[in-house]
Amino acid sequence: MSSTQGVLVGAPRASSKGAGQPPKRRSLRAVEGKWALAFAAPYAAVFLAFVVYPVAYAIWLAGRPSLFVELFSDPLYLQAAVNTLLFVGVGVNVTMFAALLLSGFFLRPRRWIRLLLVPYLLPWLIATVQACVSFHWMLIDQRGLLDGLLGALFGIDGPLWFNYRWLAVGANIVAFIWKSMPFWTVIFIAGRMTILREIYDAAAVDGAIGVRRFIHVTFPLLANLYLICTLLATLWALGDFTTAYLVSGGAPALSSNVLATIGFHYAFDTAKPALGVAAVMTSLPVLIPIVIILMRRLQIKEVQL
Repeated sequence: MSSTQGVLVGAPRASSKGAGQPPKRRSLRAVEGKWALAFAAPYAAVFLAFVVYPVAYAIWLAGRPSLFVELFSDPLYLQAAVNTLLFVGVGVNVTMFAALLLSGFFLRPRRWIRLLLVPYLLPWLIATVQACVSFHWMLIDQRGLLDGLLGALFGIDGPLWFNYRWLAVGANIVAFIWKSMPFWTVIFIAGRMTILREIYDAAAVDGAIGVRRFIHVTFPLLANLYLICTLLATLWALGDFTTAYLVSGGAPALSSNVLATIGFHYAFDTAKPALGVAAVMTSLPVLIPIVIILMRRLQIKEVQL
């Protein structure tokens, strides 16, 4: 072996990492990495402090099985669980289907319909606290707006809405629908506007008009959007605290509470924070599958309306 070959064999091999990059580019990438870390660190710290830590602490706080034994034996919790199922099931489904129908109504090319859209959107534009308090005062005792109208127009006394459990639960549901339906109507209006006019024209040639056009053309094209909106509305309704707390206030005798408000009652009114966290966490078996389904739908590369 020649001396030249010996030098070549004995010489250490150059590292492939960064071998084709000049020193200036490597230093630039290192600087960029440091800046990226500097910008990401505050967000990571906020996420750890206000998301990871509270959730982990709540799981630890409600980790005792005895808490759930006490919780499931409490009639107030069982009532709140049933109320939550009704609040979410009826409220979300009625809201979404009515919003889908009304989105077609507001797309009609008539001036008075477009003008009607402005007052229709007002409940959504008003702050949630003010809207729920206003709804509460419309139903309170005989002084409320609704009972006053019943007395003035028909000469009858309206019911005491918050003296009966099912009337109070119904008031919470109606307030939720009234407040949230304009928002979803706007979403479905935007979805309908993406449907090409040529599709409707082709469907009309095949005889799909009126209700048949809605069933065979509009709804299938909006099915993916409808599903995603329904999942989002379900997540928001499960965590809705303001509506039940401000409209019925749990009346009568805490029988119209939902899981969010009964957890608040346990934590602050009875000074049992662990029981309150356990009450709220019983919704996780419903929340987690909804989040998984929602994430899978959002990961579809090609979203079809």
